[in-house]
Amino acid sequence: MTTTVDSPPHTGSDPGVIHDARRRRNILIAMCVALMGVIASMSILNVAQQELAADFGATAGTVLWILNAYTLALAALLLPIGAIGDRWGRKPVLVVGLVVFGAATVLCALATGSGLLIVGRAAAGVGAAMIMPVTLSVLTSSFPAEERGQAIGIWAGVAGAGGIIGMFVAALMVDVATWRLAFLLPMILVVAALYLTLRAVPNSREHSGHPFDVVGSVLSALAIGGIVLGIHEGPERGWGDTLTVAGLIIGGGALIGFVLWEFTRDEPLLDVRTFANRGLAAGATAILLLTAVMFGIFLVLFPFLQAILGWSALHAAVGLLPMVVVMMPTAASAPKVAKRIGTRSTMLAGLALAASGLGLLAMMASVEGGYWSILPGLLVMGVGVGLSLTPSTEAITESLPADKQGVASALNDTTRELGGAVGVALLGSILASGYRGSLDDKTAGLPGEVVHVAGEGIAQALGLAGSPESGLDPSAAGRLVEAAKHAYVDGWVQSMWIGVAIVAVAFVFVLVRGPRRGHLDDVLDRPAMADGE
Repeated sequence: MTTTVDSPPHTGSDPGVIHDARRRRNILIAMCVALMGVIASMSILNVAQQELAADFGATAGTVLWILNAYTLALAALLLPIGAIGDRWGRKPVLVVGLVVFGAATVLCALATGSGLLIVGRAAAGVGAAMIMPVTLSVLTSSFPAEERGQAIGIWAGVAGAGGIIGMFVAALMVDVATWRLAFLLPMILVVAALYLTLRAVPNSREHSGHPFDVVGSVLSALAIGGIVLGIHEGPERGWGDTLTVAGLIIGGGALIGFVLWEFTRDEPLLDVRTFANRGLAAGATAILLLTAVMFGIFLVLFPFLQAILGWSALHAAVGLLPMVVVMMPTAASAPKVAKRIGTRSTMLAGLALAASGLGLLAMMASVEGGYWSILPGLLVMGVGVGLSLTPSTEAITESLPADKQGVASALNDTTRELGGAVGVALLGSILASGYRGSLDDKTAGLPGEVVHVAGEGIAQALGLAGSPESGLDPSAAGRLVEAAKHAYVDGWVQSMWIGVAIVAVAFVFVLVRGPRRGHLDDVLDRPAMADGE
């Protein structure tokens, strides 16, 4: 397999590396701007659920599809489109993806009904799947080895913080104008990214004598799409619901079929044997479990800030920004730390800090303590996540050869999306269960029907307490409010301790199976070595 790079001549043994420092900087900016648009779009509507329901008369299930259509399309198509970029040209795929993403975002902003908005969100997810893996593979192929880690660190910082920034801008738009203006940020970002891409980004592609793995692509899309669909629908519809079960069965069956099929291929879409590589396995595990905890944290934080503290959506989004402030620079500086203490040591330090931050959240969070009871945990966790994500991402990209960087990037992104879906479902379910159990203990003497409705969620409990139709006298209503707030914190504590356990699993795995070297050297030509060396 050979590589073609459509860029000006330059010196150096690697035909993909760009040796003009200014151009590399512009490439990095272009890729981070494009990535920010994709990541921000994942969360921009999370703060507008009530407005969507009111404007379109949408049910809770319809709103859930509006939110999840984007993620589902993105997750399902990452691997095959990453491979298409490797083979048919990364720059053309990126440009087409930006155009599709931009057009779909405009459609979402102008949607006149929930059905059209769901279609627009799904189309934006398709465009995002063409953008996200290419942004990382362009960086790994354009930067020399000595600068690649820092570029990946900046990329990882944007990937980790983009969702919070997106929620902040969306909350601002919802508060001062309309949810439709929440799409303004990704629109601006995609136009800027398209301009910078056309000017600075080179095109590179791999030439192979083997046909494209169509069967593997279809199976991977069905596997990831089915699993993500089932995990998304389980908490809302129930784990025994037909759609939930069908998604998990189809996804699980397709995953088994994908693994078996890839073993038979001379040039597979993803050589599953590379998971024996210590760096790849450790990086994927760390990202999967860290992302699960991060997405779960965001799920439980917003109700805490809004329902417990009474903050607006904008105020709540501002409350998450300190985590971004520490996460992004830590992610960017993680490669320098790894050079000093080693890749595995850096990953372990980050995981230990992330677990400590979660522990602080579990031990300190309280109704009476308010925001200051959770801020220390958020800051410590932000440092830990930033320190862990960069070497984990680099471990994945450097474990696959240069001609598979699109697949490596897609694998990294797919792991993030799958982890996010698992985290939301798992920690959300634990929070809901802990809330209901604690609420029952705190509402003895209140009408059973009131307790039942309040058990559906803290928003329902607060709405019921403030409604004259509930029949509660002021004393009983006040008692319900206090019981619901303390019950939510009790459920929060349970979910945070589960988060500690999840990160602890990642810590043990990296400790046992992490890269043996003090830092990751260039192993692009040796992807199948089981010991990662």
